[in-house]
Amino acid sequence: MNDTGDHQTRAARREAARAGKRAHRDRAPESPERAQRAHEGTRSARLAQRDTRRTVVRRRALKVTGVVAALGVAAGVGVAAHLNGNISRVDISHGSAARPDDVDGALNILVIGSDTREGLGSEYGVGTAEGGPRSDTNLLVHISADREAAQVISIPRDSMTKAPTDCEDPASTVDNGEVRRWNDNFNQGGPACTVKTLEGLTGVFVDHVAVIDFSGFQSMVDGLGGVDVCLPKAVSDKSAQIDLPAGRQRLGGKEALGYVRMRKSLGDGSDLQRIDRQQAFMSSMVQEATKTSLLLRPDRLYRFLNAATKSMTADDDLGLRRLTSIASSLKGLGTDQIVFATVPTEPYPTNSNRVQWRPEASEALWAAIRDDVPLPGQDKVRTSSHKLTVRPSAVTVSVVNDTGTSGLAGQEAAALSVQGFTTSVADIAPTSSVTGVLVHHAKGDTESARTVAAAYPGAKLKVDDTMTKGEVRLVLGAGARPAGEVPNREGADPLPSPSVTAPPAPTDVASRTADEDICG
Repeated sequence: MNDTGDHQTRAARREAARAGKRAHRDRAPESPERAQRAHEGTRSARLAQRDTRRTVVRRRALKVTGVVAALGVAAGVGVAAHLNGNISRVDISHGSAARPDDVDGALNILVIGSDTREGLGSEYGVGTAEGGPRSDTNLLVHISADREAAQVISIPRDSMTKAPTDCEDPASTVDNGEVRRWNDNFNQGGPACTVKTLEGLTGVFVDHVAVIDFSGFQSMVDGLGGVDVCLPKAVSDKSAQIDLPAGRQRLGGKEALGYVRMRKSLGDGSDLQRIDRQQAFMSSMVQEATKTSLLLRPDRLYRFLNAATKSMTADDDLGLRRLTSIASSLKGLGTDQIVFATVPTEPYPTNSNRVQWRPEASEALWAAIRDDVPLPGQDKVRTSSHKLTVRPSAVTVSVVNDTGTSGLAGQEAAALSVQGFTTSVADIAPTSSVTGVLVHHAKGDTESARTVAAAYPGAKLKVDDTMTKGEVRLVLGAGARPAGEVPNREGADPLPSPSVTAPPAPTDVASRTADEDICG
């Protein structure tokens, strides 16, 4: 086609377009009904389009939520797998042919503090004299079947006890073994040897074991944000890497490690005094974890668990799920129900730097653990409900100290005197044959004796033909508790604070609870 033809075609198109516009302007107006139908059709289309868009958005949101949930589950599974993967494993029944009977419901967890220096550099030394790690700290944690009590028993590292000669050999037992220092069991045969020795000596079944090293302890304290301690005097100990002023203060992980390890800078330098300090520190850790609601802070809880598990060796059954289950079962346990105690000891005859377990007292302790009952001396003493009929001012009391602890009789005489009793200290040499409190009284004068005994719940009454009515002899023996107030006391002055205490009864176990003030 030539240029003239193209021009004519374009002109025709323009004219047709102008004609269409004129026709649109000139046509009759649209009826209201038709306009309404057109509007409704347009509105329906818009609503349908909006619903379509919302459906698409919802589907996308569900997809995103599903992804987020899946990521959350994956993260939880990943965290659990990570924490479980941190833990090294050990067979605690290795080398044991026969083990004690398990107590249904109750749990015994042996917690061992290893003195390995891995991860700490050379400032704490690079090894031990024995050429391997030792169990610097040994704790048997007993959790009662009803989850209403927990006892933490410290086993002195310098204890001399019988042990299997060869922990690898099932035929080698405590009964046919040798005497060696407790610390050496871990050094020679690891956690399994320590468990085998403990079970053989005590008849207590060990459900789980957890070994924490220096680095793990340090990180756990940091994970809590520090722990409070109380020092009676300023301390500077180069070997423990610690330099602290006196008084109450907060320690981070490194300082806390030095605090629980030092021996020569505080007290008499014995391991027993260090154990007392460690128990006070553990009480403070429990208080810290409780008041900061550690379990309600996922970030802090993760830091704490990550620190704990990275430096932990445990038996195959003690994983994160088991730890979580145990923690959940203890959610109602108060700090006043957590008791710290130490195996009762006496000097080892051939080495003053070693100790041996006191037979009667230690057996009573292990029996309590086996039977899942309170420790000796921890039983709640019931106060007598018997109505007192004799007033204190009608009773004369002579106080006898049968313990040899200086000042005990005078202290108790003063505590009774302030309540209205007429008191004196009897000049009688101690025989150390009495346990607890014994109240001597004349035949037929039980009521006078009951008034005195009301100050000492659990005291025993004894008829004494040498006594006259209205006179009572109060004998204080091992395990005697300080006087309390009698219900019908006279006078309003407060009882003087006790400054001395009777020695524990042969089977009593000295202890502290986790709620005690560390500076108390």
